[in-house]
Formats: sequence, C-alpha cells, structure tokens
Amino acid sequence: MPEAKKPEAEPEEIAAKTDKAAAAPADKEARSAIEEGSECRDELPDDETVPGGQSELTGLFVERPESTTVIKGKNVTFVAKVDSSDLLRKPNMKWLKGKWLDLGSKAGKHVQFKEAYDRNSKVYTYEMSIIKVVEGDAGGYRCEVTSKDKCDSCTFEVTVEAVQEEQPANILDAFKRSGDAGEDAGDLDFSALLKKREKKARDEPKEDVDVWEILKDAKPCDYEKIAFDYGITDLRGLLKRLKKMKKVEPKKSDAFLKKLEQCYSVDKGKRTQMHVELHDPNVQVKWLKNGVEIKPSAKYVFECVGNKRTLTINKCNLSDDAAYECVVGEEKSFTEVFVKEPPVTITKLLDDVHVVVGEKVEFECEVSEEGANVKWMKDGVELTKDGKIRIKKDGKKHTLVINEATIEDIGMYYVYTNGGESKGELEVEAKELEVLQSIADLSVKACEQAMFKCEVSDEKVVGKWFKDGVEVKPGNRIKMSHIGRIHKLTIDDVKPQDEGNYTFVPEGYALSLSAKLNFIEIKIEYVPRQDPPKIHLDTSSTGSKNTIVVVAGNKLRLDVEITGEPVPTVCWMKGDTVISEAEGRVRVETRTTLSSFVIEGAERPDEGQYSIIVTNPAGEDRAELTVKIVDVPNPPENVRCMGVGEDTATITWDPPKFDGGAPIKGYLMERKKQGSSRWTKLNFEVFESTTYEAKKMIEGVFYEMRVFAVNGIGISQPSGNSKPFMPIAPTSEPTRLTVEDVTDSTCALKWRPPERVGAGGVDGYIIEWCKEGEDNWVAANKEPVDKNTYRVKGLPTGEKLLFRVVAMNIAGRSPPCTMKQSVTIREIMEYPKIRLPRQLRTKFIRKVGEKINLVIPFQGKPRPVVNWLKDGEPLENKSVGIRTSDFDTILFIRSAERDHSGTYTLSVQIDNMQDKADIHIQIVDKPGPPINVMVTDVWGFNAALEWKPPKDTGNTDITGYTIQKADKKTQGWFTVYEHNRRPSCTASDLVMGNEYSFRVFSENICGLSDEVAFSKNTAIIGKTDLEYNKPAFKERDMSSSPKFTAPLVDRVVVAGYSTAISCAVRAYPKAKIVWMKNKMIIGEDPKFLMQNNQGVLTLNIRKPSQFDGGKYSCKAINDLGEDEVECRLEVRVLKEKKEGDEEKK
Repeated sequence: MPEAKKPEAEPEEIAAKTDKAAAAPADKEARSAIEEGSECRDELPDDETVPGGQSELTGLFVERPESTTVIKGKNVTFVAKVDSSDLLRKPNMKWLKGKWLDLGSKAGKHVQFKEAYDRNSKVYTYEMSIIKVVEGDAGGYRCEVTSKDKCDSCTFEVTVEAVQEEQPANILDAFKRSGDAGEDAGDLDFSALLKKREKKARDEPKEDVDVWEILKDAKPCDYEKIAFDYGITDLRGLLKRLKKMKKVEPKKSDAFLKKLEQCYSVDKGKRTQMHVELHDPNVQVKWLKNGVEIKPSAKYVFECVGNKRTLTINKCNLSDDAAYECVVGEEKSFTEVFVKEPPVTITKLLDDVHVVVGEKVEFECEVSEEGANVKWMKDGVELTKDGKIRIKKDGKKHTLVINEATIEDIGMYYVYTNGGESKGELEVEAKELEVLQSIADLSVKACEQAMFKCEVSDEKVVGKWFKDGVEVKPGNRIKMSHIGRIHKLTIDDVKPQDEGNYTFVPEGYALSLSAKLNFIEIKIEYVPRQDPPKIHLDTSSTGSKNTIVVVAGNKLRLDVEITGEPVPTVCWMKGDTVISEAEGRVRVETRTTLSSFVIEGAERPDEGQYSIIVTNPAGEDRAELTVKIVDVPNPPENVRCMGVGEDTATITWDPPKFDGGAPIKGYLMERKKQGSSRWTKLNFEVFESTTYEAKKMIEGVFYEMRVFAVNGIGISQPSGNSKPFMPIAPTSEPTRLTVEDVTDSTCALKWRPPERVGAGGVDGYIIEWCKEGEDNWVAANKEPVDKNTYRVKGLPTGEKLLFRVVAMNIAGRSPPCTMKQSVTIREIMEYPKIRLPRQLRTKFIRKVGEKINLVIPFQGKPRPVVNWLKDGEPLENKSVGIRTSDFDTILFIRSAERDHSGTYTLSVQIDNMQDKADIHIQIVDKPGPPINVMVTDVWGFNAALEWKPPKDTGNTDITGYTIQKADKKTQGWFTVYEHNRRPSCTASDLVMGNEYSFRVFSENICGLSDEVAFSKNTAIIGKTDLEYNKPAFKERDMSSSPKFTAPLVDRVVVAGYSTAISCAVRAYPKAKIVWMKNKMIIGEDPKFLMQNNQGVLTLNIRKPSQFDGGKYSCKAINDLGEDEVECRLEVRVLKEKKEGDEEKK
C-alpha cells in the first residue's frame, strides 16, 4: 500500500495561487495549528474536551500522522506511534473524522486498521488505510489516544486531487466498463470521451482587499458568491474560520432559556434525550426531524415539566441519525444526532469439519446483527464466490460452502467481523478407489471387434490405456470411452499386430488393470467336418471357480465364447427355468460365436445357480456357474446404553440380520445431543466389537447414538437412534457420619452431604446397619430420606452395631460412609442441666406492649420434667404461654403488661435430680408527670424552679427531666434543659420585661411522659438600670517554637507499592520543614513528594525498593527553636512473603 503523499507546496505557495489577501490569515492559522500539533501537549478546541473529563493531556505520541494530498482512486496510509513505557495498561486509540465521526464503526473494505506492538521499545504502532480514495474522504481528521488518566491527540488534513488523464489516442480505449470482473462485466462508461473544460484564469484580487471584512458585513446567502469571486474553494473551512472570527456575544433568545446542545451521540439500540428550557412554561413547542414535524409515539416521547421540554428517542437506529430542531413561535434551536453502530460480534463459533474427498463442506457461524458483513479467509487469502466456493447469508447465520472437497482444501479457515473472529479446521481424508469389474483376456479373430471394459468406484476418475507399456492413442479403428464408472477400449477390425498385453492405469492411484488380447488366425479347410460344441468360460478373475460376485444395483454382463460346427444352439437356465432371449432386465444376447448373459440392476432374487447348454449334431457341452449378489449390510439393531460414567457411556448393539453377502468388517458410531440435528463421528477406523465406550461427553447432557455396519461393499444405513441417555456419575460418599443420640432401641445419626455431587444431584440417603464382626448389612429405610439426620428404630438392645450411609441419585449408589467404631445400643443416663442464655442471666427488661419469647435449652436423659414458677408460686396466668420439647422450653407473652414483672423460676427434674434457674423480668412504661412545679425565686434574668418526682415512675428509675419555657406574648414553648437529673433547675438568659411560665416532663428508659406538669406561678423579669463594663482586650501572643503534635511511626511496606509517612507540627511563625533519610537531606528527588497541609506533613514515596529502607526524620525550624521526629521504614520484597506462605503450608 503506498505511503501518504506529502504536500508538494508550502502553505504560503498555495495561498499565493488563490487569494493572498484572503488566504494569508487562514494559512497562518493552519501553520500555527500544525506547530501546536507537533508539541508534546496538544490544546483541544474550545468546543471539545478530553474524553472522560478528567484525563491529563500528555505527550504520548512518538510519531504523528501528517497531512497529505492524495490522488483520487489511490490508497493512502497514516501511521501513529505511541510510547507505552510509562503506561500501566494498553492505550486505546480512536480515529475520528471531523468532530464526532468515529471511523472504527466504518471499518471494512474502504477503511482498514492495523495495530502492532514492539516488546523491545514498548511502542504501539497504529495504521489507518483508506483504500481507493474518493472526494468524500477529503477533510480534517483526528487521532486520539487515551490510557486511564492520560490522553493525547493530533489533527491532520487529507486533500483529494482529481486524476489528470490525457485523451486516449485510440477512441476505442475510452470505452471502459465499470467493475473489476473483466472486460465483459459492468456498464459502459463514456465519461472519458467528454471534453474537459479548461478553467479560465481569473484576475487576482488586489492585495488591499480584505475578503474577511467583506464576509463579516455580507449576508449569509452571499457567502458562496463572494467565495467564488475571490477563488476560495473550501467553503466549509471558510464558514468555520468566519465563525471563529466573529467573537461576539450570542444574541439572547426571547423564547429559550437553554437551547439544545450542538450534537448528541448515542449507540445503536440505546435511548437518547434532548432538553430545552423556555421563558414561558405555557408556550407550545414543535419538534422537527430533517424539517419534518415529529408526532408523539412509542419511539418519540414528548415530556413537559414546568418550563422544561424533553424529546426522548427510544431504540435509536441508523434512520435516527439526522438533524433535529425545536421550534417555539418564530425561533428555532438546532442540533444533530449521531448514531454509532456497535461492533458486530460472533455469537456462534466455527466448528472443525472432517470429510472425505468429494464430499461437501459447510462452515457455519452466527453474528450479533442481521445483514452484517463478514470476511472469510484461508491462509491469509480472502475467499470469494466461485464455481467451487459459495457464501450464504440467512439473517444472522453465515455459511461457507465448499463443493467436492479435495486434499488441497485442508487448512484453517477464518471468519472475521469488525468485532471478533473465529476459526475452524478442515480435515479431508483421501478416498480409496475400488475396482468393481476388471478387464478380461480376449481371443478375437481377424476383422472382428475387441472390447476391453472395466468399472471403478469413482465416476470422476480418468485414466490411460497402454499396450505393452506404450500409451494407446485413439484412431479410426481404436476408440476410448468413459461413461460414468465404466471405461472402455474398443478395437475394430482386429489385425495380428493388435495382439498384446493391454493395461488401464487410473490417474492419481497406484493401481493398474491388465488383460491379454489373443489373435485367432482362421484357416479354411476344404474338407467339411463337424466339431462338437465347446463352451469357453473363464471365471478366474472372480476368485472362485465358476462363481460370479455382483454388487447389488450393478449390471452383470457375462460374455461366453462358443465354438462348434455347425453353429451350436445355446440355452441358459436358472435351475429348471429357461431364460428366454427377450428384452428385459434379465436376458440373453446371442451372436454367432458369442452368447452374453445380462442382468440389469442386480437384485437379491437374481442370486442362484445358472447353467448354459450348447448342442449341435456333433455333440453337447454344458457349464455350471453360480451368481452371488452382494450388497451393503442391513443397519445394526437394538442400539442401547448399558452404563454411564462421569463423561463416558457404554453402548452395545446387535449385529445386522443380513450382512449383505459379505462379512461384516466393523462398525462406525455417531452421537448427537438430544434436540440437535448435528451428528458427530466417534471413529474413522471401523470398530469390530459390538460394545463401545464413548468418551469426552458433557456430564448432565442427554445424548443419542446410532451405528453403521460396514462390509466389503460399503456402509449400511444408520440404525435407529438409541434412547436418550445422560453421562453422569454417582456422588462421592457422605462425610462426617456421627451419632447424635442413643436409646435402648434407637440410634439418631447425622452426616454431611458428599463433597462432590455432580450434575445428577442427590435424591436422598439410604442408612444401613449390621452387627460388629458380621457383613450382613440391613437397610434401615426403604425410601431415600432427604434430610441429613435420621433415627434408626427397632435396634436390638445391648448389641454393638456399625452404621453406614449411602447417597442415591440417578446414577445409582455412591460409595458408603461407614462409622469406624461400633455403637452400643443402650440408654445413656444424663443429669438434668439448664443452659440459660447469656441475656437472661441479668434482668430482662421489656416495654409494655412488646412481645416476649424466651427459648431456654436444657439437657437430661431420660426426658426431664419441666416446671415453671413465678415469685415462688405456680404459674397460672393464662396470658403467659409455656411450650416444652425434648430439649428446650419456651415462655412467650404476646403483649407484655406490668403485672408480668417478677422472678420466674424454671426447674428440670429427673427422679431426685433437679436443676433450677431464675429469670428476672421487668416490664416498664412511660412515667407520669412531675408534681407541684413552682417558681421559687427570680433575680436578674434568672428564675429558679423546683418540683417533686412523679408518683408513677413507670416501674423503673427516673433518668431525668425536660424543662420548657414560654412567654405570655408568643405562647411558644422552648426547651431550657434536657435530661436534667435533679428535681430543680435555674432558667437563665430570660428577656427583660417578659413574663414566663414553665412546664416539666419526666423521663425514663421508655421516653418522656405523655402528660406534662405546668408551673403554678410565673416568673416576671423586671426592667432595671444596667451598665456593662467592657473589659480591656489583651492580644494573645501566639508565637511558639516548633513542636510535633503527632510523631512519625515505624512502618513495614511491600516493595513496588507506593507508600507515605506523615506527622503533624505546630509552630508560629511558620516553620521550615526539612526531610532527611539516614541524616541526609532529601532534595528534589522525583521519587519523593513532600506535602504540608495546615501543619500535617506527608512524605510520599513512589514504588519503594529495598534501597529506600532506613531511618527517616523530619525537622521543623523557626526563629524560636526547632524540633525533630524520626521513624524507621522497612521495605520487604513480595517474593519473601510468598516463600514464607509456602513454608507455612
């Protein structure tokens, strides 16, 4: 691909050719933009931001693409190189045209991208190639590279020049056809015959004319005319330049508070919203798309909230890529919507294919988008449609079809989209050539016809005929024919020189068929005599004497030479039935010395004993022969699955009832997933046994199998599909089998589920037991139990028993989990004991109306007697419920009341053994109001209050009081004190001249009292003459020597991970800070970053190594003194940590 063509003229020279006065400012701006682009840090335009909004603009480019001029129809390549030595991850490159058009979504035959990476220099190379440049490719481009918090970008221009062609000398050369398919493809193109109009040279404008001043004062409708008059060809660039020059404040809109954004970008299939804000919230708006009004629908949704108007476009597609405007009266707001297509991904990957030579090959894949373009390639060469290869598209499905595969087609095939790729391997197996009928020796008389004929298994095989090692060439007497699988060599008017050995050699196969031609010389005798008839029958080539083997469906023609004088009469018979000379499938053709027995399309009933009888007056001759019809065998029968494993299955079948007349060589097996139509071959070499173990299957997936029988003739039809079966393995044995409880006749067991369950899951468990020293296991349960606990009943008392558990699933029984020690079946005596929960060992406090539910476990065997008491008396309150099980007792109260408070005693007793526990329950409520609130004294702006505690404390202690005040004028209550513990207080800061009343709430753990107590009298704050003596202000001396308020702390860090050490200092005036390592001052080392934030000192160490360890100190110095703190930093290597972990293991 040719490199980008550099501009031949400098910008000043180009400007001189058009308009010096008009182009000079633009040229200066373009040159300055190019100079800025060459710097390490690019400045983005005012209306563009760095992607992400927070990336730091840095110089990442090592080589930038350059502006270029290219001839229309040529190829151009732009190269950008990025240094990644300081980057933590791979940079992301975008190629853009204009402001927003992402060229990544346009990748294809016209625009191609390439990426490479050099490990030594750590430089990424990005290439963008434009194939066969057209005029629409001209304009400004931008490449942008980002990596986490860093970014860089540069711009370049592409100028397209028209091709300068001369008028062809021969007018016929001007008749060209469009397209690349050759001289007969496409339409005729007469554009080369058109005369080219020469552009008239215009007078250059005077240098004192400033075109930009003319454009500033001109109307927009006159811009094109002015550009034409002054030779400015780039009208779009002119408008951009003019827009930048007009740096005036935009005219405020009377209708819009906030207009639409300049443009919106949205991914295909996503939703986008456009907002405007209006001055008048009641005004009506119209939304237009490409000048056509949009009506509200499920796709276009209009929203109106106050003065805000929103247009929502749902499920955007390429048709939504258009210009939109919002119209309010006579005013409009414009914007553009750009719809980006997502990359096309491959949802169904290619599969490997194995075929035999001559079979059809299909590679199939599915992509994420319908109608997407894909590229098929092999060995780096793109595959296109031809006579052998076909490419099909059906919605999301793409198929590559190869007709009649050959050995040359072996290789790896790839399919590419702009968002992914997939590959599949093609293996082609050579097909052996079989000889169905060999050529036979011939004995021919002079002037007769000799015909050698053979038949092979492949119709497309061609070959050559040789006589005595010399190739036979066709002529007037010698003719060669090839019809289907039959090859013939015919020699007319046989002569003595035609006698010899004839050989047929198929091309491409190490095989040859030979036969001999014998010339019979005729002698005329004058003495007439009679010769007895003679049958010359040669069946030596069939392998068995007088036995002819014919493949079913093939044609049998047996030519038998007959001699005798006079000419004998020929009779063919099958058993006792005479075969007549008539037209039909089985017939006899007789000539003077030759009788031919023909069977068209041999069938099984044609098999049997045949005889030929020839007679004449001189005698009789007879010959017997056997015709054997062979065919492909019948399909195998009764295909079934005998057993499965984790990823295997054992398949067996019955041999076919009919072997086709030839011994069965073996079998071929295929399998498929249930519901699928795609069969997978399991073996390519015949398998002789009728039992096969299929491997590499997926556990938990249903499969079906079928079998083909193979004999010397061919492959049978497939057998019927086996019943669906699932490869699955039993679970591993259950774990942790333990005894939970033992009685005189029962034993409670518990265990954990198996560690490996598999796809079959666990259907349940079977528990078995046997006596110690025996091996007679008895099942305790007939049906599997789901839970991991079970009580075995009916056990013999006093016996020592062993127990085991087996997990069951669809695959059968798992290995058993057996107890190592025997269990003696005998009741175990256990003392009664109450296990009181921790929260009940202290006073149990609840509020009135709350629910109480106390669960108290206990132990004891046999089951103890449980008894509850309240305050030493039997518990008879019906609102208190008691429930008792074998191992715990529950006390519950649905709604607690105060009378439920008290001491509850729980006792558990077995015979004369007993255990007791006391539970103290206290039910509390909000308290009543205080009593007798009085204002006892008033002085200055203060008032003293006293009261008595409430009569009802809510069955708990009073935690405090809340006092509020209110003046007579406003009657508004304000809190004076909260949680006041004493029954008295002093209200201060009262306003002079006001009269105050007070109220008091009592408080306990339930909260404030519902009722309030008001003061019986009020506090009146009288007006008095007051004088405030302001104390003299004494300025405080803030000076102090440095003193560290937070010292440095010793640290241990891991090498390669950034760290920091910090301390805090206080000093005035501000102290000078000095950081030291091992008593050496740390200078402006880029590895260290020193910060001081309001006296908090931090030393950041970037990626420390072992050499950065040591003693660090920080010294603060000012005019009043100095202070110093130090710490030790130890840096450890991560490898040592890993070795330590391995030693621990």
